[in-house]
Amino acid sequence: MVTFIGYKNRLKTLKNSNFIYQKLELFIKKFYTNELIRGIIFFIGLGLLYFLFTLFVEYFLWLKPAGRAILFWAFIGVEVFLSVRFILFPIFQLFRIRKGIDYSEASKIIGNHFTEVSDKLTNFLQLTKDKNQSELLLASIEQKANALRPIPFGNAINFNTNRKYLPLALLPILLFAFFYLSGNSKIISQV
Repeated sequence: MVTFIGYKNRLKTLKNSNFIYQKLELFIKKFYTNELIRGIIFFIGLGLLYFLFTLFVEYFLWLKPAGRAILFWAFIGVEVFLSVRFILFPIFQLFRIRKGIDYSEASKIIGNHFTEVSDKLTNFLQLTKDKNQSELLLASIEQKANALRPIPFGNAINFNTNRKYLPLALLPILLFAFFYLSGNSKIISQV
């Protein structure tokens, strides 16, 4: 009878632990989705600004073919760098192709956002790693898992914080619109 109750408690603890780990996985996915959104904004904004810079250099300096080639390859290099840094890295981390944040780093981010979590999540992760799980340790894991269960980890990531970066993407688009509407589109199109 004692072993059946112990086995039942272990299953319950395992179920609750798996639930917390699933919530951590969802948090990490949301974290990298947020990084990807921010990266797309940066890629569009910085890429278009650099494109405008390249167009203005060519338009005002009337470069020879060698200078134009250098300008072109510099532009390609910058765009490749921006796409790798701001788009591909978050995608690779989102799909676990490249190493990203682990559970302990995620617990620190969540703990900074939720004061009621603080060290509970870190302690939970440390306790579940212990190979010698006694009944007392299982009870502690169960208690921490139950305390963490109602907390929405995903709320530590707010997609709306990316709104402050939108002007970076809108500025070059507005500059393109200004040149076309003012009749100076030849600066952009005659390169």
